[in-house]
Amino acid sequence: MRHVPQQNLRVATRGTTRAINRRIALNLIRTNQPISRADLARLMGTRRGAVSLLVGQLIDTGEVYEGATGEAKRGRKPTFLYIDSRKRCVVAVDIRTTRTFVMVTDLVGHQLASVTSFPTERDPGKFVAGLVKRVKAILVEHKDLGRCQGVGVVVPGMVDADAGKVLRAPNLGWRDLNLREPLAAGLGLPVQIENSGKACALAELWATRGAQAHSNFVYLTVSDGLGVGVVLGGELVRGQHNIAGEFGHVPLNVDGPRCGCGATGCWEAYVSNVATISRYFGRDLRDGPKPAALSALTVDDLVARARGGDGKALAALLATARYLGLGLGSVVNAIDPAHVYIGGEITAAWDLIEATVRAALSERALTPPAGATPITVVPAETYPRLRGAAALIAAPSFAKGVVA
Repeated sequence: MRHVPQQNLRVATRGTTRAINRRIALNLIRTNQPISRADLARLMGTRRGAVSLLVGQLIDTGEVYEGATGEAKRGRKPTFLYIDSRKRCVVAVDIRTTRTFVMVTDLVGHQLASVTSFPTERDPGKFVAGLVKRVKAILVEHKDLGRCQGVGVVVPGMVDADAGKVLRAPNLGWRDLNLREPLAAGLGLPVQIENSGKACALAELWATRGAQAHSNFVYLTVSDGLGVGVVLGGELVRGQHNIAGEFGHVPLNVDGPRCGCGATGCWEAYVSNVATISRYFGRDLRDGPKPAALSALTVDDLVARARGGDGKALAALLATARYLGLGLGSVVNAIDPAHVYIGGEITAAWDLIEATVRAALSERALTPPAGATPITVVPAETYPRLRGAAALIAAPSFAKGVVA
């Protein structure tokens, strides 16, 4: 039995059925486009006449448009339907500890322009001013893409998405920061803020369909920190205080290395990019000034060195892989997901580290089936964090409501 919080309920009205059918149609068109009215009617399990009426309304409101005509063995040729993202775009922003990335997409998350990046300014006021300037410049440069529908921003920290506040981003030194309001005021656009791990989970939920879709899964994003997003019953889990899924700050060893959050032995302190590079150099690079040569080395460089025969590089990657699997065992034991997705730079070495990750997971999992939980690597070049940021703006148009 599922408990639905009564304070979130809206009483069903005569228009509720129409609103639900509209969202169902939009989602089916989005995930199956191009699609004909006849195929849409089959997927919805309803009469073609009813679907034609619904599609007509969606065309009138500018949410769907008719495109190419298909072939038919007999009768009328079908006209295919598409989500109308023409002359409309979304700006996606991925804030990381070291650099911030910006991408422009359409309303279904397809990249429309090259990804740009710049060093992340730790001072919030300077950061906001710089980001506003860059986003405006990008929109002017790509004005042919049409009207911007909003800006989605993902942050490596705990976020109150409703309030648009960064509750705590340890690696950036931000706490109780109202990020949405100054960005929205500076850009004159709607802005949505989300935790990076949750945004990646949202992007995966948004992208998968049909037999590939999972309603219970966990998404790990391993980068400057460790973000975790949890989806149960097809819904993103937030918790009472918007910190659900913060497994990165669950300790693997209370006597372990100090984490950016101030605690010791957090999972993140063992698997982040800086932890991996620290192992390679045999010194903790988290604190204090670093020589230029050390600062310039990336996990991508480390993977290249490992492939080139550098034993130290391979050992550093395998050590991180073991800690990744051990922590993942705790996540699997707690959540029991049907699937696990992993993104981040270290996944470029998945062929080198997969066996180690899976062995450590099996070691910690409480049952053999849990230890064999399927894992899918999400390539960094697909920009999962940026796609999650874009979904913050596009996805609400297709989201379901709660009714009684």
